[in-house]
Amino acid sequence: MLVPSYDVSALKAELNSKGWRLTPQREKILNTFLNLIQGNHLSAEDLHMRLLEQGEKISLSTVYRSVKLMTRMGILRELELAEGHKHYELNQSQEHHHHLVCVQCNKTVEFEDVSINKHSIEQCQQQGFELIDCQLTITTICPEARLMGWPSALPHDWMCSRVKAQEEIKRKAQEKEKV
Repeated sequence: MLVPSYDVSALKAELNSKGWRLTPQREKILNTFLNLIQGNHLSAEDLHMRLLEQGEKISLSTVYRSVKLMTRMGILRELELAEGHKHYELNQSQEHHHHLVCVQCNKTVEFEDVSINKHSIEQCQQQGFELIDCQLTITTICPEARLMGWPSALPHDWMCSRVKAQEEIKRKAQEKEKV
């Protein structure tokens, strides 16, 4: 199910129709996603931290259960990005969009490509499948990471390379503090 626009009353009706309640925690989670700048994605841990920073008393397990429920309902879209854990975004777009993800700094850029979407639909139809979601994540090294001299990553050392990049950022920050 793809829900193109959201408001709290529509979500409440949707939840009630399926036997769920719009708890204060679920409402705060939805509002957090509604207030994100388009193109931003949050992991459950990032979402939990944002809510705690806003003074909300909510457990990480409640956040996990809520994002899973909202994903099953089609309100959120679950993404597998370079960090190795799931991220979530509002499922607003009528078109499937894709992501360029830098393995060094985790910069993520969304893009739409009608030809990818069209080809995905055609392949599903030819094979008798029903398309539910189409996600293409292109693993990259962004221009900023290359300019900073961060090491290139080969498929087998993405994590190692990312750790080196994070260490380099910390080292440069410490050098600036000394000056």
